[in-house]
Formats: sequence, C-alpha cells, structure tokens
Amino acid sequence: MADVRIRKRKRLRNKEVKALSEQLEAVLGVPVFSDSEAVDRAESTDFDLIIVGNDILGFIMDEKPFLTVRGVLKYRPVRRFVTIDMGAVPFITNGADCMGPGIVDADDDIQEGDFVWIRDVKNQVPLAVGQALRSSADLKAKQPGKAIKSINNVGDKLWKAGE
Repeated sequence: MADVRIRKRKRLRNKEVKALSEQLEAVLGVPVFSDSEAVDRAESTDFDLIIVGNDILGFIMDEKPFLTVRGVLKYRPVRRFVTIDMGAVPFITNGADCMGPGIVDADDDIQEGDFVWIRDVKNQVPLAVGQALRSSADLKAKQPGKAIKSINNVGDKLWKAGE
C-alpha cells in the first residue's frame, strides 16, 4: 500500500462491525459493510483506517467514522454532500481546501465540524472528503474563505493505496 503506514491492523468482531455500520448509515443514509465482508481497523499516521478486504474504505477521526473517497464511490451515500462548481474541481482534486465561493449546493443537515463528501455539479462524482468549517446555511451563502478542510481526495496517498 503506497505511502500509507499501517500499524496494528486488527479484524473487527461482528458486533463492532454492526455498530460501526449503524453509525455510518445514520450519517450517510445508506447501508455500508455487508455481513459477509471482513472489516479491519488499523492505525495510520493521521487517523485510524477502516479496511474492507484490501481497500481503505473509511477512517475514524476524533472517534467519528466516515468514508474515504473510495468508500463514497462504493456505497453511494445520499447525505452529507457538498456540490462545487466545475471551476473548483482542479483545486479540490489536488488537495486544496474548499473555499466558500466555489460551493453550489450542500446537504441541509451539515453542522460545523461534520465530515462531508465533495462532488462536482456536472457529473455528481465524489472528488474529496473533508471536514466542514461552517454549517450548511453558511456553506450555501458562498461567503469568502475556507469552508471545508480537505482530508482525502482523488489522487492522494489514501487513494493511491487502493490502486
């Protein structure tokens, strides 16, 4: 796995997988992790990782789980999205934080500090995962300045670990 250092990888028990899956389903609105999938948790340098098979599909940061970009692609969540205009796409895919004026739409339930996934307005394809620095009303207001701190994006070390 590319540049991601993984330590202490351990298989989760069915009870732990179910609890994790329920947490993510409540946040994202779609079921994740089927009963037949083996789910592992491992430590990395920045946060804990959720590994299904050999793919890093999620992370746990500040005791809150969320999906990586690969996880968003696999499970197709219906909540916690932020839609950006096409002019912001090259910056987001290079790992830049999302700025307020580039935001076109956002899920109504987003609060400051929540993890969100970022998609483009044209293709609705997941580009990045980040942490909201504002609530959804403020995101939609397109105020200048940073709106979402980038955590994982297409092309970064977590993405490349799954290639």
